[in-house]
Amino acid sequence: MRFEGKVVVVTGGAGGIGSAIARRFASEGAKVVVTDVNADAAREIAAELKEAIAIGADIGTKAGCLGLIEETLSQLGRIDVLCNNAGINRRGPLLALTDEDWDLSFAVNLDAMFHLCRAALPSMIAQGGAAIVNTASQWGLYPAPGHIAYNVTKAAVASFTQNLARDYAPQKIRVNAVCPGEVYTPMLAAGLARSGRTKADLDKLVPYGRVGQPEEIAALVAFLASDEAAYMCGSLVEITGAQAVY
Repeated sequence: MRFEGKVVVVTGGAGGIGSAIARRFASEGAKVVVTDVNADAAREIAAELKEAIAIGADIGTKAGCLGLIEETLSQLGRIDVLCNNAGINRRGPLLALTDEDWDLSFAVNLDAMFHLCRAALPSMIAQGGAAIVNTASQWGLYPAPGHIAYNVTKAAVASFTQNLARDYAPQKIRVNAVCPGEVYTPMLAAGLARSGRTKADLDKLVPYGRVGQPEEIAALVAFLASDEAAYMCGSLVEITGAQAVY
């Protein structure tokens, strides 16, 4: 019950990793705000949890970000943990991408963090501190081919995390990021189906013998947000099963 009485906001909360994060925090006593562009899916996840509300929000827009923070503070009064987890992956090398692919990748993967953090920080500082955990990626540190939009935005998330941490550590705002490798989510399963590969094919690429599970990412997110990680600030934590980028 590390998060009893605390308010946790999870963006992309209806997705594979996001829903696992929401469930993990709820299991440890948090009041969870499950937010997703798919409002119906967010409500389904929130309905599973003991203390949770769902807020549909398109965080690919500034208005969606500001509305999410405003509604959370209006309903629950504070934000103790902000999990910037939502993300999209528009695949392809540069010449295969459209303007929309590039712009939307930045809007969801990076700009949303800027707007959400800027909106949430004043109340976090006023209450004496908070934790922010961003979902970056192993590919933001070591880019894989054919994913330039995703890789560049996730590299920016890593830099954003470290910069935000160094600026606001004096106000007891701890900012860290998880950098997962391959994780078996519905998004990954869909990608495998398109490519003709199987999960077993990916498992063979991981020294540990398998790709990650959403619950394992959620466990790391919860640790970074907890008081057990009280001195971790500005860290980029890889969770990859020792997988090298292929």
